[in-house]
Amino acid sequence: MTALWLAGCAADLNDPYPAAERGQGIFYTAFTERPKHLDPVQSYSEDEASFLYQIVEAPLQYNYLKRPYVLEPATAAAMPSLRRYDRNGRELPETADASRVDRTVVEVRIRPGILYQPHPAFARKEDGEPRYVPMLPDALDGVRAIGDFAHADTRELVAADYVHQMKRLAHPSLHSPIFELMAEYIPGLKVLQGRLLEAQGRTGKDAKAFIDLEAFELPGVEVLDRHTYRITLKGAYPQFLYWLSMPFFSPVPPEADRFFSQPGMAERNLTLDWWPIGTGPYMLVENNPNARMVLARNPNFRGEAYPCEGAPGDAGAGLLDDCGKTMPFIDRVVFSREREGIPYWNKFLQGYYDASGVSSDNFDQAVTLTSQGEVSLSEDMESKGIRLLTSVSPSIFYLGFNMLDPLVGGGPSRAEKERARKLRQAISIGLDMEEFVSIFLNGRGVPGMSPIPPGIFGAREGRQGINPVVYEWRGGEADGRPVRRGLDDARRLLAEAGWPNGRHAQTGEPLVINLDTTPGGLGDKARSDWLAKRFRELGVQFVVRPTDFNRFQDKIRQGSAQLFFFGWNADYPDPENLLFLLHSPQGKVKFNGQNAANYENPEYDALFEKMKAMPDGPARQEIIDRMVAILQQEAPWIFAFHPKAYSLQHGWVLNRKPGAMVRNNMKYQRIDIERRAAARAEWNRPVLWPLALVALLLAALVAPAVVHWRRREVATAAPDNGGGGR
Repeated sequence: MTALWLAGCAADLNDPYPAAERGQGIFYTAFTERPKHLDPVQSYSEDEASFLYQIVEAPLQYNYLKRPYVLEPATAAAMPSLRRYDRNGRELPETADASRVDRTVVEVRIRPGILYQPHPAFARKEDGEPRYVPMLPDALDGVRAIGDFAHADTRELVAADYVHQMKRLAHPSLHSPIFELMAEYIPGLKVLQGRLLEAQGRTGKDAKAFIDLEAFELPGVEVLDRHTYRITLKGAYPQFLYWLSMPFFSPVPPEADRFFSQPGMAERNLTLDWWPIGTGPYMLVENNPNARMVLARNPNFRGEAYPCEGAPGDAGAGLLDDCGKTMPFIDRVVFSREREGIPYWNKFLQGYYDASGVSSDNFDQAVTLTSQGEVSLSEDMESKGIRLLTSVSPSIFYLGFNMLDPLVGGGPSRAEKERARKLRQAISIGLDMEEFVSIFLNGRGVPGMSPIPPGIFGAREGRQGINPVVYEWRGGEADGRPVRRGLDDARRLLAEAGWPNGRHAQTGEPLVINLDTTPGGLGDKARSDWLAKRFRELGVQFVVRPTDFNRFQDKIRQGSAQLFFFGWNADYPDPENLLFLLHSPQGKVKFNGQNAANYENPEYDALFEKMKAMPDGPARQEIIDRMVAILQQEAPWIFAFHPKAYSLQHGWVLNRKPGAMVRNNMKYQRIDIERRAAARAEWNRPVLWPLALVALLLAALVAPAVVHWRRREVATAAPDNGGGGR
């Protein structure tokens, strides 16, 4: 009996979760960074997306399985209609040149009958008046979470809720990160922001005071009927549909703004930024960002059918087995805060986390690389039934040359620019990014050939996709591969640039290249040593100029940097969102845009303006090919690599497919609860012999004392026959 009791206690102590959760449909995972914003008007980070995309629903979403990524309706009844008009009001065909388009009208119809999650903002009294607006003075006594309110209700999602959220983009105190970008295409946003600022000034309200957005119009955006709204965009902007899949364009009911704006709420973290409201499959029921976040199934969710079509290979991987079944499959998602990688990894190996990333610390334990660079799971991982999922992220990391720098950007003359171009090409060849990825990323990256990552329209594969300045193709069309050009090619270009053997052809002064960075960036000791070694092989001196983050940003804004390391995660899977990074109207110094290299090329700019509004197809591909060729020859960037995402999952996790654009992924996944329970029991069997050994040692120590005590007891209890004889 004691042994069984010890075994049960040991198992309970080893399990980090409450006993009441065992056998339930709960997905267990972890997060390392606490979310800063969960208000859809402000949230813009991957850490926050893990939570927010499961709660709120934009009109559109990405198909979970198809690659390349395909948009499909989410709350929308069908894909929105787009109609283009010229300045005379005549409708234009989809293929019309973007320069002819004066405005684009986007019409969105929402499916009737969609309900919000239960929420106190919708609660009403018997007479129909809001129960918690206005709030009675004692109504917040004992309330620390949204679930602490005694009453909650729901209502139908309507088109006006989407328009209300779009108005919130212009709210002067919410500081939406996409306001400036969206205001270029919806000029009414700036008009509305001006009116809201005036309203604040007239009433003397501070920035945190409630503004009734329903009292204001958003020019260019209108509600047509209960389930339909219309947005008029300036010019042609087909990428706008991608934005309609993001939380920025998800609905926020006016009742929520009124509810959360009341006195005493913000002090208790009762805000939309802490407790988002939505129509999605899950709702946030526990928010302790320092320890644990919990999503629970939204009882009002309408349900969705699991997809029946996917990419090649999905059927063989079992990703279509749940075709047509109603989602979501998981009841709760428990996120635990893990600040250190080792505890996270160990809990995954014990089966207490259902999935895990692969960090540098555990890479060798999880993954093996063949001599050809192919990736496979280690034997230990395979024995546990763990599976490896990999995907190329829609991102680019690059070393940018500041084209305003006279050395790497060139002077005003054509000859100076040509010498600088050859210098950039030489450095592009000399910095072996394959070696960098192998050493510092455990091979988790694909060498960059252009700004466009694989899987995004416009990216070419095989021989067509190589950067001919940096690579040459060896072998046949089908079985060949790109090979980086050698240092001899780099040295030749260096000499043609006027720096033979790394010294100025006339003065003999050494060529010095400066990397501007921040501590913790590419200038870290090991990486800067590697860079110095690669430059040294070219005969070039390399200097790291580290500064704090603010000073570094000033150098980038002022154009005083020379070489810098940047990255960009695509907001949506369209080449426009990557090629714009080298569009001259985005120049950092002139326009404070995202073109940190300050690159200018009139031909590239003209092609970009034409390409950005075109539909995908051969004509668009032809223009992209020319743009990419210009960049490869001009080399304003060293296209370093596109990162590869590695993740691990246990065999009991089903329907999990990597894809950086698909962030509302929890509703698709399923857990084999019985298989998980069996694996946890097997992998976490209590080790009882130390307890038994301790018990024996304690017994050995205590036994003499017990014997001595018993002897004293016997002696004390014995009759005293001395001095009292008969």
